[in-house]
Amino acid sequence: MIMQPEAHSRLSSADADAQLAALLEQNASLAQVNQQQREEISQLQAKLQSLDQQLAEALRMIFGARSERFVLEPDLQQGTLFEEAQNALPPPPPETNGQQRKRRKPRGRTILDELPAHLPRKTIVIEPEVDTTGLKYIGEEKTQYLERVPSKVIVVEILRPKYVDPRNEDRGVIIGKLPPRLVDKGMAGPGMLADVLVSKFGDHMPLYQQRQRFLREGLELAKATLGDWVAQSAWHLEPLYDALIKEALSSGYLQADETHIRVQDRTKKKKGKTHRGFYWLYHAPEQRLLVMEYRKRRARAGPVAFLRGYKGLLQTDGYVAYDIFDAHPSMTVYACMAHARRKFNDCRKYEPEKARHVLEELGKLYAIERRLRETGADAEQRREVRQKEARPVLEALQPWLEANKGLPKSPWGQATNYTLGLWTRLTRYLDEGRVELDNNLVENTVRTLAIGRKNYLFAGSHDAAQRAAVVYSLLGTCKLHGVNAHAWLTDVFERIPTHPAKRVAELLPHHWQKARQAEKDKAE
Repeated sequence: MIMQPEAHSRLSSADADAQLAALLEQNASLAQVNQQQREEISQLQAKLQSLDQQLAEALRMIFGARSERFVLEPDLQQGTLFEEAQNALPPPPPETNGQQRKRRKPRGRTILDELPAHLPRKTIVIEPEVDTTGLKYIGEEKTQYLERVPSKVIVVEILRPKYVDPRNEDRGVIIGKLPPRLVDKGMAGPGMLADVLVSKFGDHMPLYQQRQRFLREGLELAKATLGDWVAQSAWHLEPLYDALIKEALSSGYLQADETHIRVQDRTKKKKGKTHRGFYWLYHAPEQRLLVMEYRKRRARAGPVAFLRGYKGLLQTDGYVAYDIFDAHPSMTVYACMAHARRKFNDCRKYEPEKARHVLEELGKLYAIERRLRETGADAEQRREVRQKEARPVLEALQPWLEANKGLPKSPWGQATNYTLGLWTRLTRYLDEGRVELDNNLVENTVRTLAIGRKNYLFAGSHDAAQRAAVVYSLLGTCKLHGVNAHAWLTDVFERIPTHPAKRVAELLPHHWQKARQAEKDKAE
């Protein structure tokens, strides 16, 4: 049967429509696959950027010096966004063509002013080599330089003469009463105990190195003996530590932070391994008090227990453990602008123009704070200036961040999401002049712990970690008030055995300093 032309045309048209439909369906499927692959590529790029950022941050923490101040470069296309300390290598030595290079003696600096008058003096008189008999003395030339005399370990002997009354033998032996000591029958005096504690927790010298130092001075001490001195000293300081906590909690404004510490695990199952414990730090910036508390974990149970009953202002980073305090009726929670700024600093490699814009705006806020600090503005003046100058900057920045969000896992996405998620806490400082723009004051106190952590690596036990928290808290408060920690500890160790328990707060570094100054003023 011969097909008619019209029927053939209809079949060809049907085939064409079917083929077109199949192609359209295939194209839609390929477009969907392409879109999925694009999304996967974007997610992988974001993940790669995040890992790259973490690696760069780790390397910078280990090897690089960091400065967070934003610097506006004249050329917008060149330079770095942040001013960093430059550890420049010395220039290469000049070519000598095989000849020996001449050595140049470093130029010494002439000291024109008198050296500190409070330092002890040792005078050496050098007479002329010629006979001065009959010569007239007309003056002298004085040359001064600093010298270091190694510390000395001395033995203090207390002799108590014994008497009897020949007229009344029933009185028995008459002898002077031995003054109370911090460690009864111990061989360490207050100054020795103070030296061991300050060397370990202030100068970050492990007990092993202290033992080597004493050996050079002719004194052999077992490491266990030094450890016992530390433990007993910290135990006697615990009442002062409790008084310090009480004053910090009554301050009305605290900054909180946390940092880790490796602690030796002495359980049978994990013997020889270390546990990752945490120090929670609480800083009262107005009273300049520092309290550290050791916890085995980074759970919110730590700050919840410590801040039970606290009423006032609390400034923290964005760690989720602090979120619970948002609903606390007697607390107002503030965030740290420095943490947000660091995240945008880390984005400058991936989103240079956007990061630059944010850092410029945040730089304006820090410029305002520096000016207020330099002029000595009080809390009300700070609030007024912030309302007038800082609020417009933040009100313009928020919608810009909303409009320029990035992928959640990318460094830029993490920075914008972090900042916008804490926006209410970050901007509350505008209404409270007492609160700082960031948490850097409490973070500065962590640096001392970080140095010590590098030197002695881990605490010997959970109890040892808490003892360290006691000493770190008190020595940190000494540093904040400019108190000589060794002099303070020596005096405190002499007083503690007889000091009334109800007046233990008088021995805290800042109260002790005021009392000493009052005594000095009265004597003058």
